[in-house]
Amino acid sequence: MMLARPYVSLVRHIFANDEEKEHTFGTMRENTNSHRLLDLVRQKGILRSSDLDEMGVPRTYLARLTAAGQLVRAERGLYRLPDTPTSEGETLETVAIKVPQAVFCLLTALQFHELTTQLPRQVWIGMPRGSHTPKISYPPIKMIQFSGDSYTEGIEVFERDNVKLRVYSAAKTVVDCFKHRNKIGLDVALEALKESRSKKKASADDIWRYAKICRVANVMRPYLESLE
Repeated sequence: MMLARPYVSLVRHIFANDEEKEHTFGTMRENTNSHRLLDLVRQKGILRSSDLDEMGVPRTYLARLTAAGQLVRAERGLYRLPDTPTSEGETLETVAIKVPQAVFCLLTALQFHELTTQLPRQVWIGMPRGSHTPKISYPPIKMIQFSGDSYTEGIEVFERDNVKLRVYSAAKTVVDCFKHRNKIGLDVALEALKESRSKKKASADDIWRYAKICRVANVMRPYLESLE
């Protein structure tokens, strides 16, 4: 049975419109998802692959946006905007995501607690004795091995953008500086001790308790007494 030409033309027109609408909606959906991802990375600084799962957005968008130059792969599973300076917070978040066991220590912890004028070129992390240095392309890592209570005691947890940052407390960090004074310098340790007391970020009792745990009580005793 032959269909009338006007009818055939109408069917073709309907199908063409449907295909055009589907293409339009698909493009709009892609643009919307791309905008959502770019807005999120502007807010957080760092975009994780898992963020897309929570948003219900396919991970293929990461490859598309990276290929288009709208995102830069900072590390496996981590992305940021191109040509944007990396802040201290974003750097710590990157390490915390990649190395959950890490505890920020020494110069990095001093900077976090605002107890030093030093600007560390590496991110200092504490790890259990026997650990291997984490393989991270950026930022550069300086790992210090701790054992027993010297690793587990004094850890404080701060949350930024749903990322948990494990940092040694101000008192524990001051003691660690004396313990590892040969690595960072006695002058840095003394500055940290004075700043922690003047800014009231660490009590003498807390410092003394950690000094015993880390076995540097005899080393620190004269310096603590001079501040009393």
